[in-house]
Amino acid sequence: MHAPLPKIPGTTPFDGEQAQKGYALNKMCFSFNSEANRKAFLADEEAYMRQYGLNEAQAAAIRARNVLQLIAAGGNAYYLAKFAGIFKLDMQDIGAQQTGLTKEQFKARLVAAGQ
Repeated sequence: MHAPLPKIPGTTPFDGEQAQKGYALNKMCFSFNSEANRKAFLADEEAYMRQYGLNEAQAAAIRARNVLQLIAAGGNAYYLAKFAGIFKLDMQDIGAQQTGLTKEQFKARLVAAGQ
């Protein structure tokens, strides 16, 4: 058995526990590799979430389009990117949401960090 990961304020490490917790959510997000599945989700989000057995916390985070809540509900960033893509959100949109900045502010922070 591995030692627990250290707590890092403001983060949710993706470990075995999170992987188990987010299995249904990540499986659903992986399904968005298929255009037909993306269309089915957009046609009836609630039915699509039920099909994958999402729990209420996961479903609420999907409804809110809230990446931090999705991560807390067991979402893996790589799979969540499939979900975000449906709504034309890129990694800068997600980074902005995670830091509480606008996308423009987040982009400026990235540019400043690279100098």
